[in-house]
Amino acid sequence: MTDGSDTGSETNTQRATTEARQATNTGRATDTERATDTERATDTEQAARQPTTGYEPLARRLGDEDAVAFVHVGDRTDDDLRYLTRFRGPDRRYAFCYVPGAGTDSRDGESHDDRGGRAVLCAPSLYGEQARREFPGEVVRTEAVGEPAGARAVAVLADAGVESGTLLVPRQVPHDTAVRLETAGFELVSTTVVEEMRRQKTRREIERHRAVQRAAAAGMARAETVLAAATVAGDHLDWEGERLTTDRLRREVNAVLAAAGVCDACNSVIGAGVTVADLHYLGDDEIRPDETVLLDLSPRGPAGYYADLTRTFVVDSTGGWDRRAYVAVEAAREAALAELEAGAGVDAGRVHEEAAAELAAHGFRVDSTEVGFTHSTGHGVGLSLHEAPSLSHGTTLQAGDVVTVEPGVYDPAEGGVRLEDLVVVRETGYELLQPYPFGSTPRERSI
Repeated sequence: MTDGSDTGSETNTQRATTEARQATNTGRATDTERATDTERATDTEQAARQPTTGYEPLARRLGDEDAVAFVHVGDRTDDDLRYLTRFRGPDRRYAFCYVPGAGTDSRDGESHDDRGGRAVLCAPSLYGEQARREFPGEVVRTEAVGEPAGARAVAVLADAGVESGTLLVPRQVPHDTAVRLETAGFELVSTTVVEEMRRQKTRREIERHRAVQRAAAAGMARAETVLAAATVAGDHLDWEGERLTTDRLRREVNAVLAAAGVCDACNSVIGAGVTVADLHYLGDDEIRPDETVLLDLSPRGPAGYYADLTRTFVVDSTGGWDRRAYVAVEAAREAALAELEAGAGVDAGRVHEEAAAELAAHGFRVDSTEVGFTHSTGHGVGLSLHEAPSLSHGTTLQAGDVVTVEPGVYDPAEGGVRLEDLVVVRETGYELLQPYPFGSTPRERSI
């Protein structure tokens, strides 16, 4: 029989404290740090407009390294290239080149280089018009489209009068491109400058995260509503006359995500019972009464930015392992957020340590890769679902970091519980990008 009480009701004091803390933290952000409602409306009206990329950090790094240019080659799956070009190109390679002192780069007042550099995109065949719409740099070249992307990059450099010297390239530059550049007379030096540029999100980037996180919350609400409407039928659950499985539930979630204009990106993770301990379960499993059902939703918006939201539910709980785990994980989430209250300058490792200490205090292991707390407390999110910084070691958090907070505990014999939200670190405090209710007993929801 159903206990009748929501797991969350046992921690109403904790939840009230969290809600007050989150409201306080949101209020701490300065006017320059947070978008006003008017600014958000403007961004909504301009939803099709890509966030821009400024190339000043590239110019500075080139100067620091005494390098003559920066080159990258990749395709639509390369998130560094997506960031540099804002181009939603095809699955074949194209090139980006930045040459300092070769001109000016400005598009709408937000993307510019005071040092006078030129950013060039060598677009693939048939993508010239799209590239010109999306690229925040100065030049889109469509000639010699039959040549390898690396050869086109060499031609761009030659036209800028750059025929030798040190080139900065990302670590993942294709091998054949590297060989072509070296054969042309350049010395290649690997750089992480693009990863560093991507880390601190601008206001526009944060608003893209907020929009897709809102869509994830709508998907979560649909899943919770389906679970709330499911009925116990012996050892399984029925919904609308058929057995409820993780795949049926996933299809309901993904339909809502599509209606909201975001892509599920094959990231609607739903596990039930023992498959919850498989942290990224995408298979089909029956959903049974008195077992944890974990939903980890990470859709991608049209501008390329990800959401990340996780909740755990139990239908017809008898109040055993899942109840104890939920209370512990909610307390760990509180502890992690409390550590983030100081905002920029917080040690990421401390956030993890506080969450782990809370779980250990509730009797769960934090020293295993198989049982208990088996992963970090969180990670950065942006154009990649997992990027810097990690909430697991001694990185100092910066204003503009968008990170997950996701403590969880797992037992292959029982299932698992994880709670995850997306926050942005501010100069003082943090901001929860999209709230979603807590409680392990599913209820009808609408977002």
